[in-house]
Amino acid sequence: LPAPRWPVECEVIQETIEHIEWVPPEPEPFCPPMGLEQAPDTLGEEQGTVVYHTSPVLQGSCFTCARAGGAPGPLSSPAAPLKGPQDTTLLFESRFESGNLQKVIKVGPYEYVLTLRPDLYTAKHTQWFYFRVQNTRREPLYRFTIANMAKPKSLYGQGLRPLLYSQQDAQSHGIGWRRVGTDVRYYRGSAGEPPVFRLSWTVRFPHDGDTCFFAACYPYTYSDLQRYLRALAADPARSRYCAVQALCRSLAGNTVYLLTITGPGSLAGKLFKVVPMLNPDGVVVGNSRCSLVGRDPNRAYGTALPGSFPGVWHLRAMVQRVLVEREVVLYCDFHGHSRKNNVFMYGCDAGGDGSRTRLRQRVFPLMLSKNAPDKFSFASCKFQVQKNKEGTGRVSMWRLGVSHSYTLEVAFSGSTLGGRSSHFSVEDLESLGRLLCDTLLDFCDPAPAKLQQCLAEADALLRWQMGREPGSGGSWSDVSPSELESSTSGSDSSVSDGIP
Repeated sequence: LPAPRWPVECEVIQETIEHIEWVPPEPEPFCPPMGLEQAPDTLGEEQGTVVYHTSPVLQGSCFTCARAGGAPGPLSSPAAPLKGPQDTTLLFESRFESGNLQKVIKVGPYEYVLTLRPDLYTAKHTQWFYFRVQNTRREPLYRFTIANMAKPKSLYGQGLRPLLYSQQDAQSHGIGWRRVGTDVRYYRGSAGEPPVFRLSWTVRFPHDGDTCFFAACYPYTYSDLQRYLRALAADPARSRYCAVQALCRSLAGNTVYLLTITGPGSLAGKLFKVVPMLNPDGVVVGNSRCSLVGRDPNRAYGTALPGSFPGVWHLRAMVQRVLVEREVVLYCDFHGHSRKNNVFMYGCDAGGDGSRTRLRQRVFPLMLSKNAPDKFSFASCKFQVQKNKEGTGRVSMWRLGVSHSYTLEVAFSGSTLGGRSSHFSVEDLESLGRLLCDTLLDFCDPAPAKLQQCLAEADALLRWQMGREPGSGGSWSDVSPSELESSTSGSDSSVSDGIP
């Protein structure tokens, strides 16, 4: 498997960054929300010392070419050198896969103001973060403030905590990523246009002289995917059912992988097509949302050209080819969500269809909520097709003829359902894949008992939301999607699809 290819503007350190998998023995609770009005006092950046600064990609520039290992030639030294063994300054680094730290200013003995690098070839989309610190001290309470977050609202205001990985704990105790941070706050940082927002937290490191990482969510890099696919191909049991192919190459020349899962020796009948990483270029460079053309791929399905969005174009073309031969039962793309807890779905209901068709749109999410009652919120699901979502994968596939087309949104934080109030672990996230497959079995079961029960329940829910009496009859085909949405309890229907 070839090494990841980077834009030639990007410096990349030679170290291989890998993290062990680990599941905390107990659920990790949310931290008490601090409130927007209690913004901490942070020293002005002009009073501090720059201790890390990578060369920014110039705004207005565009992607030209890529190579394995990124920029040729010797690396620069963006971190300020230590003055001696008594110097407690942290050493920062993020020039590795999925890292995106641009600048750090030390504003106090143990306080740092951080600036994230925007998505490459854009000036925005600062939400994801992933960076390394060294030269840690165990006793002090450190404060970190990310000064240029983009969104006005965030789950950090509702108890979400950052992730920490200690290399010493991983090597000595088998402990991996864990939620940390006290006094976690998310607040407006400036009155400029556009305004920026700040994320601030305090933390104590577990060891002196440790190498630690911070991240917004569990990092899963392009190399992580390649290692997984290599193990899959080498497994004699799993490889009988799963073929790994190349869907296409990205702009940078990274392979967009396609998994075909079906019975041994047969592509006829039932099979699954899985594209595990549609935007590998964005993952490699640590973008929050965009590909190397500086745009969100999940807004490009309606206009995508193979030269601009090769992954999107080839995925759409593959679905079109399959539809010529057989029905596509269901399409689903997977996203992370930064402003709402739990797991939920967006579907497609443009109105005008018969009552049964519109109810069936809601059956699969309803079934999934029954299979994952401590994670999936049916009340948070939305089905209205808005104009600004016409370029998304779910709407595009639905327009092609995939009648059940969804976006699965997973909170970066965790669940408030079934008595839970805790972060999702890697185990929680992996279990969603199994639960989705269990729900597909229920949805496609030749015995229709579960389907009929959920159709009746969906009908009863809509009647209750619309203030109609149970058993009052009437059709849903004459009710507009916006009427159904406005009557549905739960989240604001204007909330956008999350990060691919």
